[in-house]
Amino acid sequence: MAAKGFIKLLEIAERSRQRTLGLATAGQAAEFWSGVGFTLGGQYFVAPMGEVAEVLAVPRYTSVPGVKNWMKGLANVRGRLLPIMDLLSFLNRPSALHDHRRRLIVVDQGDIFSGLVVDEVLGMQHFSVNDYQAQGLGLPELEPYLQGGFQRDGRLWSVFLVSRLVEDPQFLQAAATA
Repeated sequence: MAAKGFIKLLEIAERSRQRTLGLATAGQAAEFWSGVGFTLGGQYFVAPMGEVAEVLAVPRYTSVPGVKNWMKGLANVRGRLLPIMDLLSFLNRPSALHDHRRRLIVVDQGDIFSGLVVDEVLGMQHFSVNDYQAQGLGLPELEPYLQGGFQRDGRLWSVFLVSRLVEDPQFLQAAATA
């Protein structure tokens, strides 16, 4: 009886492989790049999968005195204190969306555990590597954090490297200066 169940699982796995995005034509596999899509200031971005720990609704947070305006506060997320940073405010730009509609991209890299507030999260996005362009397009203030982009359906998705943002001394210095 167990063998029949195992065979059924193998059949399901094979059907899944046949329907995978990576199959372009019979015997010729296409290469795809995947990331987490989001919008910021009306533009589309995608962060590499390995740089985003999770996506959340913006949790309730407590304001922290003596910090820059883009540091919204601290939230308790599963027993860990998560600093909440508004990415558009960091760029000195307002968001057109109400806070309850915005989302949080959680970064957990080395010593950095932080939440980045973005306008919308559009889920996992898959792009053919053939659609990659060395030049991305984004808010000029984001240029240091961008690395090319992918063209799809007439829209450019700029690759946003969270790893570059969390290494930026300006981002790491959230204390307000007098």
